[in-house]
Amino acid sequence: MSARGTRATDELRRLGIAHRVHEYEPPERHGTARDGRPAYGRDAAAALDVATDRVCKTLVAMVDGKPVLAVVPVDRILDLKRLAASLGGRHADLADPAEAERATGYVIGGISPIAGRRRLAAVLDEAVTAHATILVSAGRRGLQVELTPEDLLRVIGGVVAPIGRAGG
Repeated sequence: MSARGTRATDELRRLGIAHRVHEYEPPERHGTARDGRPAYGRDAAAALDVATDRVCKTLVAMVDGKPVLAVVPVDRILDLKRLAASLGGRHADLADPAEAERATGYVIGGISPIAGRRRLAAVLDEAVTAHATILVSAGRRGLQVELTPEDLLRVIGGVVAPIGRAGG
Protein backbone atom coordinates (compact mmCIF):
# COMPACT_ATOMS: atom_id res chain seq x y z
CA MET A 1 0.00 0.00 0.00
CA SER A 2 1.12 3.54 -0.54
CA ALA A 3 1.80 5.74 2.45
CA ARG A 4 -1.14 7.94 1.44
CA GLY A 5 -4.32 6.94 3.23
CA THR A 6 -7.88 7.95 2.46
CA ARG A 7 -10.73 9.19 4.63
CA ALA A 8 -12.05 5.61 4.62
CA THR A 9 -8.81 3.96 5.74
CA ASP A 10 -8.17 6.72 8.28
CA GLU A 11 -11.66 6.18 9.73
CA LEU A 12 -11.17 2.41 10.02
CA ARG A 13 -7.85 2.96 11.82
CA ARG A 14 -9.40 5.57 14.11
CA LEU A 15 -12.21 3.16 15.06
CA GLY A 16 -9.84 0.22 15.53
CA ILE A 17 -11.65 -1.86 12.88
CA ALA A 18 -9.65 -4.82 11.58
CA HIS A 19 -9.14 -4.43 7.84
CA ARG A 20 -6.71 -5.11 5.05
CA VAL A 21 -5.90 -2.68 2.25
CA HIS A 22 -5.42 -3.95 -1.31
CA GLU A 23 -3.80 -1.68 -3.88
CA TYR A 24 -3.73 -2.32 -7.62
CA GLU A 25 -3.03 -0.39 -10.78
CA PRO A 26 -6.39 0.58 -12.32
CA PRO A 27 -6.52 -0.26 -16.04
CA GLU A 28 -6.45 2.57 -18.55
CA ARG A 29 -9.45 1.03 -20.33
CA HIS A 30 -12.21 -0.24 -18.08
CA GLY A 31 -14.57 -3.12 -18.60
CA THR A 32 -18.15 -2.13 -19.28
CA ALA A 33 -21.22 -2.84 -17.16
CA ARG A 34 -24.55 -3.79 -18.69
CA ASP A 35 -25.70 -0.16 -18.61
CA GLY A 36 -22.62 0.94 -20.56
CA ARG A 37 -20.86 2.54 -17.60
CA PRO A 38 -17.31 1.56 -16.61
CA ALA A 39 -17.15 -1.64 -14.55
CA TYR A 40 -14.66 -0.46 -11.91
CA GLY A 41 -15.61 -3.22 -9.46
CA ARG A 42 -15.05 -5.98 -11.99
CA ASP A 43 -11.69 -4.41 -12.83
CA ALA A 44 -10.77 -4.52 -9.13
CA ALA A 45 -11.85 -8.15 -8.79
CA ALA A 46 -9.78 -9.15 -11.82
CA ALA A 47 -6.69 -7.17 -10.75
CA LEU A 48 -6.81 -8.59 -7.21
CA ASP A 49 -7.85 -12.10 -8.31
CA VAL A 50 -10.87 -12.03 -5.99
CA ALA A 51 -14.29 -13.51 -6.78
CA THR A 52 -16.79 -10.92 -8.03
CA ASP A 53 -19.30 -11.91 -5.35
CA ARG A 54 -16.86 -10.65 -2.67
CA VAL A 55 -16.01 -7.31 -4.32
CA CYS A 56 -18.76 -4.74 -3.80
CA LYS A 57 -19.73 -1.62 -5.68
CA THR A 58 -21.04 1.34 -3.75
CA LEU A 59 -23.81 3.04 -5.71
CA VAL A 60 -25.50 6.31 -4.85
CA ALA A 61 -29.23 6.31 -5.45
CA MET A 62 -31.93 8.85 -4.82
CA VAL A 63 -34.77 7.43 -2.73
CA ASP A 64 -37.70 9.83 -2.63
CA GLY A 65 -35.26 12.59 -3.58
CA LYS A 66 -32.65 11.84 -0.88
CA PRO A 67 -29.21 10.35 -1.59
CA VAL A 68 -28.54 6.89 -0.12
CA LEU A 69 -25.81 4.29 -0.48
CA ALA A 70 -26.36 0.81 -1.88
CA VAL A 71 -23.55 -1.74 -1.42
CA VAL A 72 -23.95 -4.65 -3.83
CA PRO A 73 -21.54 -7.36 -5.05
CA VAL A 74 -20.26 -6.50 -8.52
CA ASP A 75 -21.79 -9.70 -9.92
CA ARG A 76 -25.28 -8.49 -8.98
CA ILE A 77 -27.60 -5.73 -10.22
CA LEU A 78 -29.13 -3.19 -7.86
CA ASP A 79 -32.92 -3.54 -7.73
CA LEU A 80 -34.11 0.03 -7.23
CA LYS A 81 -37.64 -0.96 -6.15
CA ARG A 82 -36.23 -3.20 -3.43
CA LEU A 83 -33.82 -0.48 -2.35
CA ALA A 84 -36.64 2.04 -1.95
CA ALA A 85 -38.78 -0.49 -0.07
CA SER A 86 -35.90 -1.40 2.27
CA LEU A 87 -35.77 2.24 3.41
CA GLY A 88 -39.53 2.75 3.56
CA GLY A 89 -39.43 4.80 0.37
CA ARG A 90 -41.63 4.77 -2.69
CA HIS A 91 -39.30 5.61 -5.58
CA ALA A 92 -35.59 5.23 -6.35
CA ASP A 93 -33.31 6.15 -9.23
CA LEU A 94 -29.55 6.03 -9.57
CA ALA A 95 -27.99 9.40 -8.81
CA ASP A 96 -26.22 11.06 -11.70
CA PRO A 97 -22.42 10.89 -11.39
CA ALA A 98 -22.02 14.54 -10.37
CA GLU A 99 -24.61 14.16 -7.58
CA ALA A 100 -22.94 10.93 -6.40
CA GLU A 101 -19.59 12.69 -6.18
CA ARG A 102 -21.11 15.72 -4.40
CA ALA A 103 -22.94 13.55 -1.86
CA THR A 104 -19.93 11.37 -1.00
CA GLY A 105 -16.87 13.48 -1.70
CA TYR A 106 -15.40 10.58 -3.65
CA VAL A 107 -14.90 10.18 -7.41
CA ILE A 108 -16.88 7.70 -9.49
CA GLY A 109 -15.04 4.39 -9.43
CA GLY A 110 -13.67 5.21 -5.99
CA ILE A 111 -16.84 5.79 -3.98
CA SER A 112 -16.48 4.20 -0.57
CA PRO A 113 -19.38 3.56 1.79
CA ILE A 114 -17.02 4.61 4.62
CA ALA A 115 -16.39 8.21 5.75
CA GLY A 116 -18.19 10.03 2.97
CA ARG A 117 -18.62 13.78 2.97
CA ARG A 118 -22.13 13.34 4.41
CA ARG A 119 -23.52 10.47 6.46
CA LEU A 120 -26.05 8.79 4.17
CA ALA A 121 -28.51 6.00 4.84
CA ALA A 122 -26.90 2.78 3.62
CA VAL A 123 -28.19 -0.64 2.59
CA LEU A 124 -26.03 -3.73 2.05
CA ASP A 125 -27.31 -6.47 -0.20
CA GLU A 126 -27.98 -9.61 1.84
CA ALA A 127 -25.66 -11.59 -0.47
CA VAL A 128 -22.62 -10.00 1.21
CA THR A 129 -23.40 -11.77 4.48
CA ALA A 130 -22.46 -15.13 2.91
CA HIS A 131 -18.77 -14.16 3.12
CA ALA A 132 -16.37 -13.85 6.04
CA THR A 133 -14.89 -10.73 4.41
CA ILE A 134 -15.80 -8.46 1.51
CA LEU A 135 -13.95 -5.73 -0.37
CA VAL A 136 -15.23 -2.20 -0.91
CA SER A 137 -13.55 0.86 -2.35
CA ALA A 138 -11.20 2.54 0.08
CA GLY A 139 -11.97 5.94 -1.42
CA ARG A 140 -9.97 6.09 -4.62
CA ARG A 141 -9.60 4.07 -7.78
CA GLY A 142 -7.02 1.34 -7.33
CA LEU A 143 -7.55 0.93 -3.59
CA GLN A 144 -9.89 -1.57 -1.94
CA VAL A 145 -10.38 -2.32 1.74
CA GLU A 146 -11.25 -5.80 3.00
CA LEU A 147 -13.30 -6.17 6.18
CA THR A 148 -16.16 -8.22 7.59
CA PRO A 149 -19.71 -7.33 6.52
CA GLU A 150 -20.56 -6.92 10.22
CA ASP A 151 -17.78 -4.37 10.73
CA LEU A 152 -18.84 -2.48 7.62
CA LEU A 153 -22.40 -2.31 8.95
CA ARG A 154 -21.14 -1.03 12.29
CA VAL A 155 -19.02 1.67 10.67
CA ILE A 156 -21.65 2.97 8.25
CA GLY A 157 -24.76 2.32 10.34
CA GLY A 158 -26.38 0.43 7.50
CA VAL A 159 -29.02 -2.24 7.20
CA VAL A 160 -29.06 -5.53 5.29
CA ALA A 161 -31.80 -6.19 2.73
CA PRO A 162 -32.31 -8.15 -0.51
CA ILE A 163 -31.53 -5.22 -2.84
CA GLY A 164 -29.51 -7.11 -5.45
CA ARG A 165 -30.47 -9.59 -8.10
CA ALA A 166 -28.44 -11.94 -10.27
CA GLY A 167 -27.03 -10.77 -13.53
CA GLY A 168 -24.54 -8.00 -12.79
